[in-house]
Formats: sequence, structure tokens, C-alpha cells
Amino acid sequence: MTQTPTVNDLAWIVGGAQGSGVDSSATVFARAAAYGGLHVFGNREYYSNIMGEHSYFQVRLSGHPIRSHVDTLNLLATFDAETVFRHARNVTDDGAIIYDPGLAGTKLDDVPTIEARLRADLQTYLVARGLGFTIQDLLKSAEDRGVTLVPVPYTRLLSEVADENHIDQLSKISRMVNMFAVASSFGILGYDYEMMARALRDVFRAKAEVAEMNVRGAKKAYDLVVAKHLAFPYHLEPIDFRGERRVLMTGAQAIGLGKVLGGMRVQTYYPITPASDESEYIEANQIVDSRAPSADPAEEESAVAKEAGSVLVMQTEDEISAVTMAIGAALTGARAATCTSGPGFCLMMEGIGWAGINEVPLVITLYQRAGPSTGMPTRHEQGDLRFALHAGHGDSPRILLASGDFEEAFHDGAKAFNYAERYQTTVIHLVDKAIANSNGTMPTFDPDQVRIDRGEMITDGWSGRDPYKRFAFTESGVSPRAVVGHPGTMFWNTGDEHDEMGHITEDPVLRNLMMEKREKKLELAAREIPEGEKVNFFGDRTAGTVVVSWGSTKGAILDAMDALHAEGIKLGFLQIRLVNPFPVEAVTRALARAKSIVNVEMNFGAHMGGLIRERTGIEPTHQVLKYNGRPMSSTELAAAFRAIAKGNAPRKQVLTYGV
Repeated sequence: MTQTPTVNDLAWIVGGAQGSGVDSSATVFARAAAYGGLHVFGNREYYSNIMGEHSYFQVRLSGHPIRSHVDTLNLLATFDAETVFRHARNVTDDGAIIYDPGLAGTKLDDVPTIEARLRADLQTYLVARGLGFTIQDLLKSAEDRGVTLVPVPYTRLLSEVADENHIDQLSKISRMVNMFAVASSFGILGYDYEMMARALRDVFRAKAEVAEMNVRGAKKAYDLVVAKHLAFPYHLEPIDFRGERRVLMTGAQAIGLGKVLGGMRVQTYYPITPASDESEYIEANQIVDSRAPSADPAEEESAVAKEAGSVLVMQTEDEISAVTMAIGAALTGARAATCTSGPGFCLMMEGIGWAGINEVPLVITLYQRAGPSTGMPTRHEQGDLRFALHAGHGDSPRILLASGDFEEAFHDGAKAFNYAERYQTTVIHLVDKAIANSNGTMPTFDPDQVRIDRGEMITDGWSGRDPYKRFAFTESGVSPRAVVGHPGTMFWNTGDEHDEMGHITEDPVLRNLMMEKREKKLELAAREIPEGEKVNFFGDRTAGTVVVSWGSTKGAILDAMDALHAEGIKLGFLQIRLVNPFPVEAVTRALARAKSIVNVEMNFGAHMGGLIRERTGIEPTHQVLKYNGRPMSSTELAAAFRAIAKGNAPRKQVLTYGV
């Protein structure tokens, strides 16, 4: 009986040693699919070393928008032994594995980078099936359950390319095997090769000759496979964009773009994973148009029409310098930010306190990763919520904003500056490794939706009461802000408590007034920020079970909810966007009628669940947590929610999937 083909619904992985071109392979695959109108979501995983250890990139493709990765694979593209050992068991029975037949005899013990725990697990799996410990044995176990094996003779293809291009050593073009794996993937999927050729030319546009050699070489692998596997049940077909303009980018790029369009003109950073990707992207795109193109042909060539601005990106000697330099830039009136990850954020505490007591509009983009200490530098976690909320000694008001997807990350990157300047406070933009390093297709961002609000900023000289009081007591807590050196103003900045002019004081009455003044600004923010920027609610508002979460778990939760809806299981989902000031009323209203409240987080301590209980008195009935460094998949969450809906789930479920 012929199986009905699955069209435009695929989970694909490419893997290999770090530094072997895995990322470029996945980029070409994703771009080629995106050129054909397909929706893309990519999840990148890699070790915290430069070369050698295993990395992999899962790319999901669909004819409709997708927001997360899954645990099972339909197609595994490999060009080394370790990728086969690590991922072959996750390929679905009707899926396929592309591999190098020259590696078939490789033994498990020949791959030193496989951990002892995984090695023992694989040995148990193979022994139970009466098999040996080679690649060929593992492939046989896959074939026995229906997996299609696709051998691709990489060395022979490399030799042909070398001969045709007069290259004397195969080592000079060894990375081309990556593109053989990608081309073979498109071949078995029956996808138009011209889409891959276009992607290759784009990715390697700085090296046109190399790009064309890859285009010709990869076509050999495509032709070798395409005619042999016409019965493979997964197919990709280009679809109509229907006029929609899309981009394919990472979360870090979306944030960087949002910050630049939001008026940021100074970014400081010290290199740290995964935050560095954002600064490097801004560095590569730091010249920006400061004026829209004129519709008047007479102005097209004028100096005004060609006017451009720039963003200063400064790599500092450490994170202490990064935060203090950003503070200095903000004092001069520039929209300034710094970005970092957990260990770097630790070093910024004194600077954050100084900014707090001086009411400096400072933006910090905090890319959470697995801790404590150095932890797992390239792995995922949402473990810094409490730290960000209470960082520094003493009560130092700050706004915490958490993004859940690429589009929110873009808009929040811009919005953070409005909050910082309107309320003259530190804004911590909470994101994480999963958002930073994942990529996906999304509608083109609309710059017209970005609004600039500089708050109570003096722009044309001080005309109010004399003398100017930078920290004047006001009903709202927000004082008129002058930048350093503004005509008619003079004030003092110090790390000590101060009076309205900025002079140091330890007067107990003034201390109370200043503490209350600074806190009033958060009360103002809580009143002014629209509810749509505080929380989102998805699904059935009458559902007995409501999921509550924050940050990058959003996409996996929504995809899991879609899967369960098809099974007749209805859920509600409350996404908390504004962590501080905490949206007490909105959260209480959304959770008040729920019979079951499922808190979902990527940390050990259920930080948001505790915060909800602290601020509202409502305690989640279930916890779904994960802290092994790999982001949650929609597969795992669907299983967890299904168990809760059926009434046979423990109060705490810990998700453990990860490769």
C-alpha cells in the first residue's frame, strides 16, 4: 500500500564537529526553503569549545508558521560518524539518514567525544538487538524499522570536484561535504535545486568563485540522489508568498535591529556567549539612514538625502567597563545600552546601583544561559529572573521586560529605551540563549511601529525654577532630565544618597523622600504601560487548565497547544511579558477561575511560579520544568500537558530530552 506523502512538514538535522561548517550548512538549507515560501524554525546547539566537539542544527519546515523544535527527525544529514551515533535513533520509522558509506565501519569507541553516559546507552541499545558497535550496526537497526538509508560517496564527489577545478589536495575543499549533505537532502525531498543554488550564492556572496564551485559540486550529490528515492514519503514544494514579505534571522539579530531602529547610538559589550552575537551584528550594520529617502528627484543627490548616522559599538576590557561606559553615554543624552550574559551581569552590580541612585536611563540586554558560575556557556536556561529582579544591594527600582519570540524581541529592543527614558530608570531586557541562537522566518518588521519617547527631557534650555534640580521631587517621581552640559543646568552625580541638586546627604527625611521618589516611577509605569505590553493570553479563556510562563518557552507552548486542540484538549496560556513592575491585576484576573495552573519554566527553582505566589497569593498546581541546558520542545510539552489534562500527572514534571 503506497503511503500518502507528507508535503511541506519536515524536521531535519545536520550535525558535525564544531568548526566544520554545520552552521553554514543549516543556513543554506533554511534559506533555500525560505526562498520557496516555506516557513522555517531553526534550533542551534553547540558545545562551549571552538573546535572538535559535536554541534548540530535542527531546521523545521512547514507550509504554515512554526515556533519551536521537536524531538523526532524525519531526515538526518550526516558527514561524520558522531552525528550518526548521536541522532540516528531519533529518526522516525518513515524517515531517512544520509551518510558517508566510507564511515560504515567506524566503531563507537573510535569517537572519543561521545560522553561515557551516551556511549553506555548506545551499547545497551545495540546489544539488545544482537548488533555490534559500528555505524553499520546502528544503521541496520534503523533500516530494520523502516528508515531509508541514503549513502553518499563524499570522497568520490570531492575528487570529481577537485579534478574539474584543478585543485591538487582534497583537504582544500573538504568542507564541501557539508553542501553534499544539504544537496542530497533536497534531492531525496524532490525540492527544486535552483533554490539551493540561490542560497549558496547568497551565503557565499563575498566569495563568488567559491560559491559557484559549491553550486556545481553540490549538484552532483543532488543528481545522485534525486532519481533513486522518488518513493520517499516526505516532499518539499515551493508555495506562494501571497504578497507577504519575510525575513530569516536569529533572535540576536532581531534584538540588535530593534535597538538600532529604536534610536540606540551607543552599545558597549565584553565578549560573552551568547550575547556577543548581537553586538557583532550591530557592528556589521552600524551605519544607518537617519533620514527617509526623499520623493523629490531634485533632492536625491543632495547631501541631506545621503545623510547617515552611525552606532558606536565599543568592545571594552570587562563588563564593569561596559556598564559604566553605557551609563556615561546615557548621561550625555545618547540612547545607550550594554548586553551580556549571566557571569558578565554579575560584574555589573555596582554600576547598576549607581545608575539606579542617579536615575540614569540605562538599558541592559541580558541573555540568560545555564549557570551557576560559568555553568554551561553555550546552553540554555531561564535562571536569572530573580537575580535580575534583585541585582545589587539595596532597593534599586528597575523595569524587567521578557520577550517570548523574535517579533517581541525586536519591538522590545526598541521599547526598552522608551521605558528607560520615560521613567528614568534601568531597564533589563530578559532574553536567553534559545531566542538568541534560534532562527526563523517572520514577517518583515515595520519600522513605522517603532515610536520614540524620550520622556521629561529638557531640549531647549532650562526655563523653570532656578536653580535647576536634577532630582526634583515631583508627584510622579519623574524629574525633568538635563544631559551633562546642557545650557542653564548644573547638577551633581554621586553614588551616595543626595538631595534634589545631587549633593550628598544622610538626612533621614530626605532619604525617605528620595527612596519614595524613585519607587514612585515604577508605580507610574505600572499605571501607564498598556496591559497588552504586560501580558498576553492565548487559547480558551474558559479553560479549566491555564498554562503560565515567560520568555522563549512561548513558541513550544503554543505549538503544543495546537497539537492538543486537535485531540480535543483545551488550554489557556498566560504569557507574562512585564516582570517588574509585576502585573498583579492582569495575572490575578487570568488565573482566578482556573482549576489547574501549570507553571512552565526553564530553571530548577520555578522562579516565576514563586513570584506569582509572592505577588498574587495564587500558587500553581503543577510545575513543568527543564534545566538540562536544552530548550523545551513542543513534543515534550504536549506530553506533559496531556498527562495533566488526563489527571495522572505529578505536581512536578521535569523534562529531560536532550542530545
